[in-house]
Amino acid sequence: MPTSMRSVTLFTDEYLQNSHEVLALLRAEGPVHRARTANGLHVWVVTRYDDAVAALTDERLLKNPEGLTAAIRDNLDDPDRGLTFSGDIAHHLLNSDGAEHARVRGVLAGAFTGERIERMRPRITAIADELLDAMAGKRRVDLVDEYALLLPGSVLCELLGVPHQDRDRFRTWSNIILAATDPDAIRDASIALAAFLVQLIRGKQVAPGEDLISELVGAGGLTEAELISIAFLLLVVGHETSGNLIANGVLSLLRDPGQLAALRADPSLLPKAVEELLRFESPVAMTTLRYAGEPVVIGGVDIPRGEIVIVALNSANRDSARFPDADRLDLTRDADGHLAFGHGVHRCLGAALARLTGVVAIGRLLDRFPGLRLDARDGEIRWRRSTFMHGLHALPVAPG
Repeated sequence: MPTSMRSVTLFTDEYLQNSHEVLALLRAEGPVHRARTANGLHVWVVTRYDDAVAALTDERLLKNPEGLTAAIRDNLDDPDRGLTFSGDIAHHLLNSDGAEHARVRGVLAGAFTGERIERMRPRITAIADELLDAMAGKRRVDLVDEYALLLPGSVLCELLGVPHQDRDRFRTWSNIILAATDPDAIRDASIALAAFLVQLIRGKQVAPGEDLISELVGAGGLTEAELISIAFLLLVVGHETSGNLIANGVLSLLRDPGQLAALRADPSLLPKAVEELLRFESPVAMTTLRYAGEPVVIGGVDIPRGEIVIVALNSANRDSARFPDADRLDLTRDADGHLAFGHGVHRCLGAALARLTGVVAIGRLLDRFPGLRLDARDGEIRWRRSTFMHGLHALPVAPG
């Protein structure tokens, strides 16, 4: 951990294993800090809740790929080592502004209505039970690999019409892209993923099925590049977010026997508990990058035009000025307003699906294995290398 918070380096392994402690020190010093990422990008990081909300709704902080690429290059120690994505994948909802963003989001909104999401509950439950059946009788399992990521990955692949035999490939591509550490590997993975999605979409044009991609293709109004970016966002970011919610949430419960016992005693707490688990160990640690299209003041700090801003969602969600005693897990807390899914126009479109998946996954797991316990050896509970996500390498448990 750095001796001076003013010289903090984000996303090193030391930082990732101690992020809550580092961010607490940053919050105590001030709302906005100059920092450097492990790959040499100079950024401003926003750490307090009110300032995070302000930044997430400030239209002067932009996300369009062309301007963002230039801003990243200008703020890197080594501009030649910037991360390079396939152009089709780079142009997605999280990297667009204004009318373009509103148009694409409007087309997608109908796919994520509360009624449609609720209709998915039986299938999500069935997939969860199948995975739990496979865990039964084992003395020790890795809940990340065998449940937390498999469940939302299967749900989203079915939603989008991805063939079952191709699902493992997304896990590999996802890990490489979201780690954001090796520019060459990220470029190669993103190109391979984009090529696969092109073939998937063109196949739906010829032989549509009963899936979301076929529906979007048939509805019109989206270019092929936009369809590719939508599929990428849902498959890669969507399954990772829900998977982290499940694994992080179960870890938090197993580390707090009193809260786990309270939830077992009153399963009706589950929807409220999921909101608190989202707040407590947010599955997305940081927002994607924004750049200042003009000079901006956040939390009394002047941010010049062209500089990079990121919002630490997991820090804002641990701000005791907004959530009293924020470092304590409390499943009865009113956690409404947490920023685990972001805020403003870029708030996660799939939040309702992630919530439902989390409720079903955690509820079915606790029902099936009343003796579930953590079974980790020294050093096994570690946070995975990622710029934006907050997820575990592994979660060894004994099902009981």
